[in-house]
Amino acid sequence: MKKKKTYLITGAGSGFGWEIALRMAEENEDVIAGVANHRQGKELAEEARKRNVSIRIAKLDITLPEDRELAGTWDVDVLLNNAAVSLGGSMADIPEEVLRKQYEVNFFGTIFLTQKIVHQMVKKGAGKIVFVSSLHGIMADPISGPYCSSKFALEAAAESLSKELQEYGIEVAVINPGPYMTGLNDREYASMSKWQEDVPERLFDYENMAFPYEQFLNIDPVVEGTIDVMTGKSNEYRTVIPKAMGMYGKKRQRDLWNKKTNKDLGKRHPLIKREFKMEPETTVIEGIHRMITDPFQKEEKKK
Repeated sequence: MKKKKTYLITGAGSGFGWEIALRMAEENEDVIAGVANHRQGKELAEEARKRNVSIRIAKLDITLPEDRELAGTWDVDVLLNNAAVSLGGSMADIPEEVLRKQYEVNFFGTIFLTQKIVHQMVKKGAGKIVFVSSLHGIMADPISGPYCSSKFALEAAAESLSKELQEYGIEVAVINPGPYMTGLNDREYASMSKWQEDVPERLFDYENMAFPYEQFLNIDPVVEGTIDVMTGKSNEYRTVIPKAMGMYGKKRQRDLWNKKTNKDLGKRHPLIKREFKMEPETTVIEGIHRMITDPFQKEEKKK
């Protein structure tokens, strides 16, 4: 009888990881759901009971060496590196400790855990590493530089690993979700009001800024697309969700190749303007409604 694969999912205490872990458990897969703390573990266990599924829950704070060391002893066939934080702010203002925290989770903790798992996969001659990156792993926005840069670094590490591990029979893949309403995007902007370090002359009034994109409410496409990659139903290296956002990401990359250093000097960037106009937790539906109604409202005001 063929051995069932074991899937380790980090960041399973919320967002995409939470739902991916539970959905895979519902399919009777062998899942280890890594959570950052015991509170998240209790909440996930309660949800698993409600859904009547069996799931292994493990305390796994990827920033802690002792937690990574323990995870390195588990027999893992597929690792989903999903744990992440999003901390915003201009790269000219963000306090050092905040920027370091961004990288400790999104890059260093992720890579050092991956090292532990990879070496046991090499011994077996098989395995799969899946990195949850972001659309912001292939394009950067103002005020999101800390998060974007951590995902850019993760993208480079994933690409290098894919080439280094191919001779050992280990697959590497990347998932690039667009703007989904998991709470991560809005926490990024809320985090700036909690800075302990007082920068005397900050460039922007961060308390009046919000995530500049409308967000998708239904996370099912990300959950299902990620599971397809993890289980081998899809063998694509990069999966952008929704797919149409991939075209936007490619356009942004092309624009950067043609960008001139003196373009629009002295003018505020359009995305920064949006960050001051946008309300937190704005959905795609609300954005479409505003796009349709705003022109009519402007016409009424003229009258």
